[in-house]
Amino acid sequence: MANIVAIVGRPNVGKSTFFNRLVERRDAIIDNESGVTRDRHYGQALWNGKNFTVIDTGGYIEGSDDVFEGAIRDQVKIAIEESSVVLFVVDCDSGVTGMDKDFANVLRQSKKPVYIVANKADNTERAHMAGDFYSLGMGEIFPISAINGSGTGDLLDKVVSHFPEEPEQKKEDHIPRIAIVGRPNVGKSSFVNSLLNESRSIVTDIAGTTRDSINSHYTAFGKNFIITDTAGIRKKAKVREDIEFYSVLRALNAIENSDVCIVMLDATKGLEAQDLNIIFQIQKYKKGLLIMVNKWDLVEKENNTAKNFEDEIRQKLAPNDYPPIIFTSVMTKQRIFKTIEKATEVYENRQKKVTTSTLNEVMLKEIERYPPPAHRGKYIKIKYITQLPTQTPTFAFFCNHPKYIKLPYERFLENNIRKHFKFEGVPIKIVFRKK
Repeated sequence: MANIVAIVGRPNVGKSTFFNRLVERRDAIIDNESGVTRDRHYGQALWNGKNFTVIDTGGYIEGSDDVFEGAIRDQVKIAIEESSVVLFVVDCDSGVTGMDKDFANVLRQSKKPVYIVANKADNTERAHMAGDFYSLGMGEIFPISAINGSGTGDLLDKVVSHFPEEPEQKKEDHIPRIAIVGRPNVGKSSFVNSLLNESRSIVTDIAGTTRDSINSHYTAFGKNFIITDTAGIRKKAKVREDIEFYSVLRALNAIENSDVCIVMLDATKGLEAQDLNIIFQIQKYKKGLLIMVNKWDLVEKENNTAKNFEDEIRQKLAPNDYPPIIFTSVMTKQRIFKTIEKATEVYENRQKKVTTSTLNEVMLKEIERYPPPAHRGKYIKIKYITQLPTQTPTFAFFCNHPKYIKLPYERFLENNIRKHFKFEGVPIKIVFRKK
């Protein structure tokens, strides 16, 4: 069994703060408001030479009719089922509550090792108050402070004692990261759930349901990926709550850390101004890009509907109209796996290296057929081309007068590189250097 630790408990006891402490990153959003965490949030931790996965969960509330709280209960139960050790977080300051007692009954049915983590034991008095939780009848209590880390060492010693010693492993190769981004309520979480064939993220018709950026491991076409479901990105003027502000920051951070971004559009609304803002952000970071038009099943079709829709998108993206466009329906699973297949191609295009000899053989013929325009009587001669060793495809053109080459000719060179070497979905950078 994998080494997995689930952090569970009622709302607002400090589960996400404790999660951030264990993974040593501020991955989970923290706020004094109850119910900030909704989905299962995974991270990696290390203690005494043993690696393990940590799952942060939303606050468990019994008997509520709220759509989110019902979905959170399901997510918590899945996390408990997945885990090998459960950490039941309670609040020293509040003492034993009715919700703690109800949840303790749920945990007794799991037959997993459960440790009570009495959080907010920030001083000696509160640490003594942790003794009240022995009344739950669930064994040893571990008073800790998730804020400053006190008491976590003894707890983690106990937790990792359940994990077998593992042989030293070779360092893992880079795993491609695919971020699913877009405006709220376009179907991002439904898409990820369909790919994984499980309820990985909570899905409702309410915009803003997803708050954190949720990473999931996924295998397809013989390759491993990390797929990141992100919160919907709205215009700054419309972001009024602190929680949504941090959700958007997490989504932008996911773009920055990704290799390929799938921008999901709502087919019933088309490419809107905010979609363009998201695409420009991805292009600024030089990431691979694919446009996924979701809800295509809701669009009335006529002759050339898809072609006209695509032409309109490319017209708005011009001159950076290089991303592939796929028309899908997550609801009917139409072309969702083709989307991932195309994202794989975009990732491979981003890694592609063209040999110098091939570049010169192909591109010098194109340049001879259409040489750069002269500038004030000075003829520009491009002698040599090479691809530079950079993260994204960058091509250096060596010539006698690099500063006189204008943007239209640069576009001509880029278009020919794309035509001959298939860099679909990838931004290309061209630089001119003195020979």
